[in-house]
Amino acid sequence: MFTVIFGRPGCPFCVRAEQIAKKLSEDRDDFEYRYIDMHEEGISKADLEKTVGAPVQTVPQIFIDERHIGGCTEFEAYARENLGLYAA
Repeated sequence: MFTVIFGRPGCPFCVRAEQIAKKLSEDRDDFEYRYIDMHEEGISKADLEKTVGAPVQTVPQIFIDERHIGGCTEFEAYARENLGLYAA
């Protein structure tokens, strides 16, 4: 399972999404992620809209196995429901 997080510097939701991904990568053998700094890579929200297929208003934008999950809130919910995040 490969996750890509598109984020920007100084964004608290981007930081949180990367923290979740890091925890999942430590807890699971089948989880890898890459964080892409949009500013550093020269990627705009308009560029992401082409990939997402819908208007992009916020960051981060997160994809798991090339499927758009959404932002940090959606990613955390997905991880709790499907990947055992915070499971005892």
